[in-house]
Amino acid sequence: MSDKTTVHLMRHGEVHNPEGILYGRRSGYHLSARGQQMAEVVAEAIKDRDITHLRVSPLERAQETAAPLAKLTGLEIVTDDRVIESTNHFEGKRFAKGDNALRDPRLWLKLYNPLKPSWGEPYAEIAARMMAAVHDAREAARGHEAVIVSHQLPIWTTRMHVEKRSMLHDPRKRQCTLCSLTSLNFTGDQLTSVTYSEPAGHLIPAGDKNAPFSAGDAPEDLRP
Repeated sequence: MSDKTTVHLMRHGEVHNPEGILYGRRSGYHLSARGQQMAEVVAEAIKDRDITHLRVSPLERAQETAAPLAKLTGLEIVTDDRVIESTNHFEGKRFAKGDNALRDPRLWLKLYNPLKPSWGEPYAEIAARMMAAVHDAREAARGHEAVIVSHQLPIWTTRMHVEKRSMLHDPRKRQCTLCSLTSLNFTGDQLTSVTYSEPAGHLIPAGDKNAPFSAGDAPEDLRP
């Protein structure tokens, strides 16, 4: 058996979200038609890789993103609450252009500590639960490859953690676009490198390239 194992952290596809809501852990947010296409493009791009394990957030958008890959590979979807979206005090607020919730001074009190962060689940807790899931996936796919379908902030937090970078960052500059793959490459139990790719990058609207969440099928003037 090879001592090389890769765990791919895959972000879900575009979500139907015409109102530009920060949906967080809310149920009822499904992939848009383009998001479904993204999921199918990625599945086709990686179907012939040596993937032996598929672990997925319980939220609908992640499950729907994983479905085409599960179908093409015959893998069972292992639902894992540890790779769910982070909690956020701004969940349910509208962040569309022209109607940004952060313009409300009453919400500014939540922004006092960007290093924790003060407005949601602490980065340290996100990293801890994600890494626990990563190591379980690595063990399940030892000598092969695993895919974890998760969400932008948990994936980006994991990358900052393994690269020993500061958690202080601009959400608009996260390298984690829709349906991207952040790949953690291991030799034995040791992480040796992190690589990044965008198999569905050509399908991502320009307005969503650096958005902290997907604006879905919103008109261009409502995209974040």
